[in-house]
Order: sequence, then structure tokens, then C-alpha cells
Amino acid sequence: EVQLVESGGGLVQPGGSLRLSCAASGFTFARSDMSWVRQRPGNDLEWISSISQDGRNINYAGSVGGRFAISRDNAKSTLYLRLNSLKTEDTAMYYCAEGWGTGALQSDRGQGTQVTVSS
Repeated sequence: EVQLVESGGGLVQPGGSLRLSCAASGFTFARSDMSWVRQRPGNDLEWISSISQDGRNINYAGSVGGRFAISRDNAKSTLYLRLNSLKTEDTAMYYCAEGWGTGALQSDRGQGTQVTVSS
């Protein structure tokens, strides 16, 4: 059974930073492309970043490129997302998911971790 457990969210001021983690189990993490997706209040689920199995290929949505950084530790079966220069519009529930690009929107997700950006 695929299990994804996201953590690291919280309340942060505009311009602040957070690091999200996703602990994966139940599948071969090291052989899976992984992604982060988010759902902002009142909006559909949105893909924001993907990383290839070996971490060599990375892609970002235009809305977060240059501010967010995805990474992974295959030895720990853990996916990360560093969020920098946070904006109020980054307020959302963040999820990790197996897969690349918008295809990850159809994959199983964990319970998510809430990020709230507010002064």
C-alpha cells in the first residue's frame, strides 16, 4: 500500500521560508519520479514541481520557479520542497505524489501539510 506522509507546513510571514518533507513507503521510491502538488483555497489541484528518479531532472511551474527547490533522498525514501520568498498566494495544502508533471495530479496523495502565508 502506497503511503505518503507530508510534514513541515505552518504559518509564515510573507518573504519567509519553510521546508516540507514527504516520507514515502509501500513502493520503490528510488525508481519513481516524484512531484509536489498543491490546492489553494477555492482552486483546483495544481502541479508545482517534479523530480526524476535520480534527481537529475527537475521541473517547476512558472508560479514557483526560482523560489521553490525540490530535492530527494532515496536512501531515506523522502522527498523535500524548500519554499523561499513565500507570498500570500502560496497559501495552500501541499501534497506529494508519485509521477511526473501534471500526471501526478491523478496519483495517490497523503493527507497533506498546510502552508499559510500571512502577516
